[in-house]
Amino acid sequence: MSSEGFLKEVQAIGEKLLLKLQKLPKAEPVEIVSFSVVLLFIVTVLVLTIIACSCCCYSCCGWDGGPDPRRRKSQVRPAAH
Repeated sequence: MSSEGFLKEVQAIGEKLLLKLQKLPKAEPVEIVSFSVVLLFIVTVLVLTIIACSCCCYSCCGWDGGPDPRRRKSQVRPAAH
């Protein structure tokens, strides 16, 4: 998918979301609850992704003061006969 196609898709989704938000005050309670659950799910996934990425970058990219020498893996050598 090209970047233009992706941007158009994101814009279409944004317009649908905006339209849904505009109709929400007049919606039935079931619709409001279901929309809230879906929104909560999306926000939870995004927050967990950000936390996972930040934890990974914190340990891998040296943001914690460099690699920990205790984390080095020792090589296992075959025993001499």
